[in-house]
Amino acid sequence: MPNTTTVSTVTFASLNLAEPLMRAISDSGYTNPTPVQAQAIPLVLAGGDLLAGAQTGTGKTAGFTLPVLHILSQKPAANPGNGRPRCLILTPTRELAAQVEESVQTYGKYLSLKSMVMFGGVNINPQIKSLRGQIDILVSTPGRLLDHVGQKTLDLSAVEILILDEADRMLDMGFIRDIKKILVLLPKKRQNLLFSATFSEEIKTLADGLLNNPGFVEVARRNTTSELVAQSVHMVAQKLKSHLLSHLIKHNDWKQVLVFTRTKHGANRLAEKLNADGIPAAAIHGNKSQSARTKALSQFKDGSMPVLVATDIAARGLDIDMLPHVVNFELPNVPEDYVHRIGRTGRAGSNGAAISLVDSEELDHLKNIERLIKTQIPRVAIDSFVPPTNIPAEAPRPPRPQHGQKRHSNTTGGNRPPREGQPARDGQAPRNPDATRRSQQPRTGTGPARPGQPRADQAQARTGAAPARPAQPRTAPQKPMSEAARHQAMPQPALFSPRPAVRRGK
Repeated sequence: MPNTTTVSTVTFASLNLAEPLMRAISDSGYTNPTPVQAQAIPLVLAGGDLLAGAQTGTGKTAGFTLPVLHILSQKPAANPGNGRPRCLILTPTRELAAQVEESVQTYGKYLSLKSMVMFGGVNINPQIKSLRGQIDILVSTPGRLLDHVGQKTLDLSAVEILILDEADRMLDMGFIRDIKKILVLLPKKRQNLLFSATFSEEIKTLADGLLNNPGFVEVARRNTTSELVAQSVHMVAQKLKSHLLSHLIKHNDWKQVLVFTRTKHGANRLAEKLNADGIPAAAIHGNKSQSARTKALSQFKDGSMPVLVATDIAARGLDIDMLPHVVNFELPNVPEDYVHRIGRTGRAGSNGAAISLVDSEELDHLKNIERLIKTQIPRVAIDSFVPPTNIPAEAPRPPRPQHGQKRHSNTTGGNRPPREGQPARDGQAPRNPDATRRSQQPRTGTGPARPGQPRADQAQARTGAAPARPAQPRTAPQKPMSEAARHQAMPQPALFSPRPAVRRGK
């Protein structure tokens, strides 16, 4: 069983951190650690493994960056060398990687330690150039890390501390295979820290195989929302959501709003609508280039861009001081994502508001969210909103998949036309009219048939093998075969007899 620490009132001064770290903490304006920091920092400083969890916005990043900086600054590298990091921090998204490395820079500014961040979506050559120098702390996403390993620009044999940040998100995004590949490349003797917002069964399985007698920290029960976030629901038809959002922003004079949509296309379309209404907005999602994402996030943080429209890629990893408003333009299909979305506000002791725009088709998703957080979200009417007239009718939307369902199957897809050569679903026409006709022809061999001869008989003629037994009749009724298919299925006489083997002499 892992060790559990008790919550106590402590200050940063009582944690025995190095003096340069205390100066950086003082410069940042902090005096008292958050509960997860107060519990995690002593355990990490003791040198043991750690499994830590807390609801988003509670300061997990400083909970591991501060003690790691202290440990690395107190002892020199055992095997220093270029491109040989001593600490590896893995994160699921580019934004979170950049945020973690920024925290390392902030708290380690009075230390001589070197750090760098690397992720995909940008030119790899500058990263290769940086790896030619000494690196103490490397923050990376799994995919780009393996790219460098494959190009032999990175050596992981000197890693002393491994940190998995937002481990549950990494598993959700399918990084488990990459993580296993990376673990093989690391020294067996190392300190392991696993930080996660939630503790699912998959996380517990990963922790059991990775951590050795870890300390355990959990400062809030799983899937809870901050009491500092005021939640509300506005019931509104889908076609009126963008108009209501513009009204709320203008009427309440909101200066900084993070809006979540379910799809990339929906994020682009909503940002265009807000800009058309005179509200500066930008969209951020996986299809945007890294430079565009960085620019939009920077403008949103400094206040020059009041509205940022994002998909769930931004649900974690966005650390925005004093963010006042989060809007769920559409509810997420996965209830847990609601907790992470609204966790962008109400951070570090500040108050925040989370507003959800819900139409009748989303009521089941709303009930699932309320069941998860064990709270009924208040429904609030907006009396000041007057819906515009003459709004064009929207095309009917396809049914939304339930939690755990895939939007498309692996064959023909949920609402998309089948690929060429695949039979169509009911009510769909195949792309290639000949596809269905070809799919109905029986195939008895592998190669092309000679004229007038089935493939199976060609194989029999070449090898002299006896004909196979006829297949047993199925119990289910069969569809009548066409005349052409019946003729193809009938055995045909061989065109030639197998040539007897000739034994050659010396």
